Amino acid sequence: MDAVSLARFQFALTTVYHFFFVPLTLGLVIIVAIMQTLYTFKKEEVYKRMTKFWGKLFLINFAMGVVTGIVNEFHFGMNWSEYARFMGDIFGAPLAIEALLAFFLESTMLGVWIFGWERISPKLHLLTIWLVAFGANISSLWILIANSFMQQPVGYAINHGRAEMIDFFQLVFNPHIFTQFPHTVLSGFVTGAFFVMGISAYHLLRKNEQDFFTRSFKIAAIFGLISSILVAGVGHAQGQHMVQVQPMKMAAAESLWETEAPAGFSVIALIDSAQRKNVFDIKIPAMLSFLASNNFTAEVKGINNLQAEYEARYGPGNYIPPIEVAFWSFRIMVGLGFLMILLALIAVWAVYKEKLLSIPWFLTLLIYSIAFPYIANTAGWFLTEMGRFPWLVFGLFKIEDGISPNVSVNMLWISLLVYIIIYTLLIGATLYLFKKFATAGPSMTDKGIIALDAQSPAS
Repeated sequence: MDAVSLARFQFALTTVYHFFFVPLTLGLVIIVAIMQTLYTFKKEEVYKRMTKFWGKLFLINFAMGVVTGIVNEFHFGMNWSEYARFMGDIFGAPLAIEALLAFFLESTMLGVWIFGWERISPKLHLLTIWLVAFGANISSLWILIANSFMQQPVGYAINHGRAEMIDFFQLVFNPHIFTQFPHTVLSGFVTGAFFVMGISAYHLLRKNEQDFFTRSFKIAAIFGLISSILVAGVGHAQGQHMVQVQPMKMAAAESLWETEAPAGFSVIALIDSAQRKNVFDIKIPAMLSFLASNNFTAEVKGINNLQAEYEARYGPGNYIPPIEVAFWSFRIMVGLGFLMILLALIAVWAVYKEKLLSIPWFLTLLIYSIAFPYIANTAGWFLTEMGRFPWLVFGLFKIEDGISPNVSVNMLWISLLVYIIIYTLLIGATLYLFKKFATAGPSMTDKGIIALDAQSPAS
């Protein structure tokens, strides 16, 4: 592998691992805040126990997310210094705001929440967890504002080979962010919901604390159903926006080689990228036209046509993303998305019909379904980032131009192996902690393990 490929693989490895923790942070903190809200106003002790139990798992996830997120920033200086030089003026503002405003708010309020049990008023303590939730989700907004520039550059000028920001408000109100941000955040909500449902299902199958975990399950099921439906709706809008600004990404996601009007949606296909054609596919007639523009007769541009257009616009080169990756990533994401809607529907039905304990096969399935949003989230980011090939910044800056000039293949191999070893250890530690506390149930947090609460001498 050459230096560019190794640097890309290394960044993908660390980013995907970091992104395992981000969606759960976004979703689980909202569920914890809802539980504490119920405790604050209903005064039922079970909701306090729920807040502490699920809050403990949130803290483990949050800590791992912070540790793995720090690593990503070093890539810009080590492996992608030319990209940092080109994008520094654009990235600087939103990432600084994210760190100084959103993350500072999130981490500070999290500290107050951890140590504030019985030390501040219940409503003020409740406010701290909602501020943690607000900070976490606003943090993702600023990071996605930076990423949206890479997808759809706005508010900039090229000066001395660098992209310089000339309009901060264009950057902040980039049209791309209005679909990317809600889609990402709602995906996090779904992740949190299935995490809580899956662990609750584990305990319900074993008849552990049935009232505790039935209530937890109900909150997560309702939250998950609403979020999963909204994800699908926002995803549809995001796909239509993608057709307008990155039509090659949509064509690659559908392995649509030639322009069609109307265009059919390929349910499954055998792709021959070398010959630029599908050997075999099963299509739903006109469905891709509808997905692209809400019109069953609309034209959708094909890969070969777009390749010719891009060569005329940007010069000779290969502008076709990895078709197999884009095609299957899209289907994994969408397929699991609809499956999760179905599971959430059944979950809500089972709760309200009081049949949850009578369908053990469904509870067993929900334990395994914890993995579904993680897989869907990862597939979605593969499509988002690899579907932009060959661009780091769409239409402005290519991947091979962003690599650090002095980085060597040997250096990259050594650092990659170090990352693999460290991240393998982190994966083991994370799974161990999640298993230990999730399977133990609320008994550990009942003893005050989540925080220095009123049981401590200091109180």
